[in-house]
Amino acid sequence: MTLLARLLSLALLTLLLALTGPGRAQQGELDRWYEVEMVNPGLGNAPQNIDRSTPRAALESFLFRADAEDWEGAAHLLDLSPIEPGEQAELGPERARQFATLMDRKIMIDWYDLRDRPDGVDARTKDAPMAGEPRRSLLLWYVKLGDRPVPIRINRVKPETGDPVWLVSRQTVQALPALAEAFGPTELEIVLPAPLRERAFWGLRWWEVIALPLVLMATGFIGLLVNRLMSRGLNRTLRDAPYSTLVALRGPTTLAVVTLTMSLLTRHVLVFSGRIDTILSPLLILGFVSTVLWLVINVADVILNRLVKFDGDELAEMGDGQEQRRNIATRVSAARRAVIVLVALVGAGIVISEASVMRSLGISLLASAGTATIILAYAGRNVLTNIMASMQIALNQSARIGDKVLFKGHLCSVERIHFTYVQLRVWTGQRLVVPVVDFVAEPFENWTMQEHFLIREVVLRLSHSADVEALRQRYEQILDDMEGLADRPESRGVYVSGHDVFGKEVLFLIPCPDPNIAWSLECEAREQLLVAAQELDSTAQPIFPDARPAEAA
Repeated sequence: MTLLARLLSLALLTLLLALTGPGRAQQGELDRWYEVEMVNPGLGNAPQNIDRSTPRAALESFLFRADAEDWEGAAHLLDLSPIEPGEQAELGPERARQFATLMDRKIMIDWYDLRDRPDGVDARTKDAPMAGEPRRSLLLWYVKLGDRPVPIRINRVKPETGDPVWLVSRQTVQALPALAEAFGPTELEIVLPAPLRERAFWGLRWWEVIALPLVLMATGFIGLLVNRLMSRGLNRTLRDAPYSTLVALRGPTTLAVVTLTMSLLTRHVLVFSGRIDTILSPLLILGFVSTVLWLVINVADVILNRLVKFDGDELAEMGDGQEQRRNIATRVSAARRAVIVLVALVGAGIVISEASVMRSLGISLLASAGTATIILAYAGRNVLTNIMASMQIALNQSARIGDKVLFKGHLCSVERIHFTYVQLRVWTGQRLVVPVVDFVAEPFENWTMQEHFLIREVVLRLSHSADVEALRQRYEQILDDMEGLADRPESRGVYVSGHDVFGKEVLFLIPCPDPNIAWSLECEAREQLLVAAQELDSTAQPIFPDARPAEAA
């Protein structure tokens, strides 16, 4: 019974293999090429010197035929199946000429990446998704036509009788008339003298070598003219941009005009070849995106500066509602920085996705996520750290715009909290620029946080025999006569805070209602206390210690 069961199992397995074998083989062949009845039946037999066995050989054969202006022979490198066989002999050469023009103007072939094997297998790497797999279609480039990118592909096609061949895909051939209309020679190019249409160097023609500097100078002159026209009569500088709508619009408008002029000249007057276009196209897209982002940021700045005052001196004043104004100004400033970061990321994403910047500039190695992330993180680690630190200040409200702070011995007010630095205004009028990371890492005194009232200290060194009580009476009289002090008798006091061989230290408390005048009140009280101490020292028992400066030091 066991032997019979084994024989039945073996028979079933053989039957299954026989049934599935042909299907698998057929599926494998379908993965290797596209099957058709005949390849371009309207063109007749292909010339013997055309090699269509590999992707690279097919494109090289096309270029050789195009250079020789043998458009009938070049048509055999295209898949003309969308065209009726009776019209292929007439339209095939025209499509070949259109594809040659497209390759010259918009396509940059990476010959190192183009396979020279009949099966199109990439045997150089094992990391690619299709590495080691036969290919029946290869993507050469993307050409943007209107609002959509048109893929330029080369396919492997096998007729019923004969070997498979590599041809420009039928989808690409269908798109050639529209692409030729968009990127074909302009009327100005057609009327140029024949010598100017000859090849010069680096794959460029002589008219391109001459026209490119002229186009750059023309766009630069137009941009300068627009900027001068918008500047006439404004009598404002770039520093007025946050408050003047006209000045805020001047920069984005100039960039928009320059970018639009360059786009019109290079797309409708003179269409440059692919070597120049791969650089100009990303720059044009970058110009349009930068214009929009710059305009949004400048207009937002004007609106915010009119709604919220960012003047450090005004915000530093004490009074009803000032605390809320400082909070709002700091939060709005932080929100503006967050919006700028978000807008910059969105703009960078648009530029990369629309223009394929990495591939256009030929640095596909850097386009990998891991490499790009490492390089960007290393290059921008300090900038990112400062940006996060500035957001931290805005969230925890440790220092707000207008706050009075004592930072490393400098008495100053916070004027601005930027992406990478904090701008402090010293009481002398000088500006102290501190990296945000250093500002957050260093301890500082915030005289405006929570409570506006604060007590300043005046310390005098007196002799051991000094009459502190007499000086305490003069202290009370001095504070009663001073203007601007806080009416808080409980905050007054005179204390012997320490002593040493030279004498004793006496601490005088000065109650101040406003951090903005606390330092000046402290200096005024110290001056009058020294005068009072000097008067007591000259008329009664000595107050100041008898010590030489060298000993005191």
